Amino acid sequence: MGRDVPAIAFTGEDRRRYRDKVRRSLDVLAQMLRESRFEVERPLAGLEIELNLVDARGEPAMKNAEVLEVIAEPDWATELGQFNVEINIEPQELGGDGLLRLEESVRRRLNHAEERAREVGGHLMLVGILPTLKEADVSEATLSANPRYKLLNEQIFAARGEAMHFEIEGTERLDTYADCITPEAACTSVQLHLQVSPSRFADHWNAAQAVAGPQIAVAANSPYLFGRELWRETRISLFEQATDTRPDELKAQGVRPRVWFGERWITSVFDLFEENVRYFPALLPICDDEDPREVLERGGTPELHELTLHNGTVYRWNRPVYAVVDGVPHLRVENRVLPAGPSVADVVANAAFYYGLMRVLPLEERPVWTQMSFAAAEDNLRNAARHGIDARLYWPGLGEVPAAELVLRRLLPLAHRGLDLWGVDPVQRDRLLGIIEQRCLTGRTGASWQVDAVRDLGGGYDALRGMTLRYLERMHENKPVHLWDL
Repeated sequence: MGRDVPAIAFTGEDRRRYRDKVRRSLDVLAQMLRESRFEVERPLAGLEIELNLVDARGEPAMKNAEVLEVIAEPDWATELGQFNVEINIEPQELGGDGLLRLEESVRRRLNHAEERAREVGGHLMLVGILPTLKEADVSEATLSANPRYKLLNEQIFAARGEAMHFEIEGTERLDTYADCITPEAACTSVQLHLQVSPSRFADHWNAAQAVAGPQIAVAANSPYLFGRELWRETRISLFEQATDTRPDELKAQGVRPRVWFGERWITSVFDLFEENVRYFPALLPICDDEDPREVLERGGTPELHELTLHNGTVYRWNRPVYAVVDGVPHLRVENRVLPAGPSVADVVANAAFYYGLMRVLPLEERPVWTQMSFAAAEDNLRNAARHGIDARLYWPGLGEVPAAELVLRRLLPLAHRGLDLWGVDPVQRDRLLGIIEQRCLTGRTGASWQVDAVRDLGGGYDALRGMTLRYLERMHENKPVHLWDL
């Protein structure tokens, strides 16, 4: 979905041609999977980080075009809102000091970008939802200038036929409406990519689904939206509602949402692409000139443009990715559950925890997803989003336990073993997983720090603004959040 698209008006013929191309591409993908035409030798990891832009008062700065112009680096890009930017980090191997190099690379890029952003009155902030964001900040006027965002906005509302209703019941209650998709821009995340072979894809995707709840519990960093304290990871509910193309009647009929956890464990990556085609109408029916079957028959590698574009408009929390690099296709699991922040050290610790688990859980003799229902995994995600580190989560062999206990007793030892299998330097392994451990022992996540800091400042919007400025200061020191004072 990061691909640029032109401003265009779609016809019924466009939609018919697109549907035919998507189905043809699905058939070609099935053939490629049967014939094992994928790179499988190098398991690579990469990440994307979405950030907010704020001004000197800690309030949203609608300056992404200006900021990107002064940063002037190809790995930075726009995101949905004018107060968002995104950085893409080159995929790399995790062994040795790979995680340290990853952290240093992100810090170096962020420091450079922060210096440049200050020249135009902006500052970069790693946080799941910008605490000072107001409803007036998320209008159609604050969409980024790229035509694809305007087009996506038009198509989602054409499908809905009415304004979006946002309703979140948390510590406080939000009940409001919006006539554009810009509220989605409030959700800023870290997306972790892991390249895997087709034969092991289902195992990795199932494992990623199983650990989504624990991931959110220890990384929650989005407690505020539009001045209200809601869930510890409000981003989960907000994103689901901000891209929902269904009016109430279609929800009542059981039509699937575009932001989707899924409904079953899978046996092949093909299951996910097939579900996309079966259940979801096109939002952006743009056809490419490529004939994927003809390319394959010539011995080439098709890009499968329509299938990948369609996949980019189905927002799974763990999304399959098909990509071609230097003429060679590969598959990735894109893990999308994590919020940005609070610090780069926290981001890389979250990545180490995930990648460690993904080196062990998919390969167990009796995998975790064979011992728990899919519904239990989804319940874990919801409970973790609502309650963060204080959530109670289900895990086979333990039953329902506090999230911190689950991580300390069961998941951290697995992640430790997984990083060893990746060949990660023991010093970096212990430093990064120690950050996760300390969050569990102290109960301090980004979300809990934000809430405590706002209460320390007396509550209200001025307290949110004051907390945001404190947060920025500590974020740029790159200390993990469990060490932050109020």
